[in-house]
Amino acid sequence: MNPTPTTPLVPVILSGGAGTRLWPLSREQAPKPFMPLPDGDTLLSKTAARALALPGAAELVTVTNRDYYFHTKDVYAGLGDAPPAATAFLLEPFGRNTAAAVALAAHYVKARHGGDAVLLVLPADHLIRDQAAFAAAVGRAVALARSGVLATFGISPALPETGFGYIECGDRIGNGEADDPPAYRARRFVEKPPLALAREYLAAGNYVWNSGMFCFTADAILDAFARHAPAVHEAIRPVWSALAARGVGAMQEIDSAAFAAVPDISLDYAVMEEAATSGEVAIVRGSFDWSDVGSWQAVSELTEADVHGNRGQGERVAIATFGTYVHSEDRVVATVGVENLVIIDTPDAVLVAHRDHLQRVKEVVGELKARGHDSYRLHKTVGRPWGAYTVLQEGPCFKIKRIEVKVGASLSLQLHHRRSEHWVVVSGTARVTRDEDVFLIGANESTYIPVETRHRLENPGQEPLVMIEVQCGDYLGEDDIVRFDDAYGRVPA
Repeated sequence: MNPTPTTPLVPVILSGGAGTRLWPLSREQAPKPFMPLPDGDTLLSKTAARALALPGAAELVTVTNRDYYFHTKDVYAGLGDAPPAATAFLLEPFGRNTAAAVALAAHYVKARHGGDAVLLVLPADHLIRDQAAFAAAVGRAVALARSGVLATFGISPALPETGFGYIECGDRIGNGEADDPPAYRARRFVEKPPLALAREYLAAGNYVWNSGMFCFTADAILDAFARHAPAVHEAIRPVWSALAARGVGAMQEIDSAAFAAVPDISLDYAVMEEAATSGEVAIVRGSFDWSDVGSWQAVSELTEADVHGNRGQGERVAIATFGTYVHSEDRVVATVGVENLVIIDTPDAVLVAHRDHLQRVKEVVGELKARGHDSYRLHKTVGRPWGAYTVLQEGPCFKIKRIEVKVGASLSLQLHHRRSEHWVVVSGTARVTRDEDVFLIGANESTYIPVETRHRLENPGQEPLVMIEVQCGDYLGEDDIVRFDDAYGRVPA
């Protein structure tokens, strides 16, 4: 079938990555796309809203980790009327980089909408505020994609940045409409350059930053995989076949064993670099603002500076302080006689770094991971499909949590081998299952769950259930749990 102007546009959001340079706000179980920005919104919600504002978006497809599914659904639910009727999730058991994610999404889109449907691939952690300019660039890219081209988006460099990849622009492609963004043939993709080379690229004028956003038809990218990355193409086929055999539904869980055989490689390396040398890649040079919000320097620039160059959010006091960014969550942070620092204060971790060394924050995460310290992975407040819990205090043989359960939600039917639990309801109503007994407890009432006792907690009320849980035992790890029944698919088959 020849592509026509009526072929559907399907935004595909790639949501993964740890965002280690943005620790301690970004953690492994709550990575950068879910991190609240200074305006209180998240990068994921901004990306989804930006995609859904495009005319003709037929369906929103999100490729993400299985652990982020419910968190992502909550983010999308917060968009109000914006989510379309069709929202699909392809859930990875673990990351296999962008080539696998895009190939799988292309198979899904082809099955749902046809091979001439256009994929608009968007990383979940980019910030673009000029929606009109972004939509114009997408319109040009979609037209190119419908002609069979693999399109990408280049950002005009504002400085000799060494943290981004570059693309060299070749000949201009047509003129398009009068107001269309310019498009060029891609000559080559270039890795993150040293400073001297980045300065040369900036001076040359025909190099753009590689945004990591792409636009192509499902057939075009699958054909490119077959020609340029046959190992990925062949490995992803059984993964897709297993999903398709279960029916093309709104939530697809990927088999771990089959997915492990897929090469761990980016789309740039697997396809785009070689395709560029063959003249198959076009660059739409966008005029929109763009940031991958990849460091605390980028985050700090999202807030206004005072007369001394200080920025931040939360309660803070600055005395003889210059060029410093402070993020404060639940207490006052005071700085005296310092300059060019970044200070990130969270309930369980504090980062203090000089602006010249912000790229090394990821080394802190590596050190914490090597030590087995949970703060690289979890926040003090941990989101769950049913709500959240916050560890208030812990010590030898005890742990105290604040637990909040959403309206209508329930924890799994479970037991613990090595701890007992005391529950005190603060607000709302709890339905408690304890072995064969099922009963309600309200505010200022309590119950006790002995070791080796099957139990479940539910919120049958019309307001959030808040309770305090006191755990006692010789081992209090989160892995001391045996699930028998669970509404969120966490019981092994």
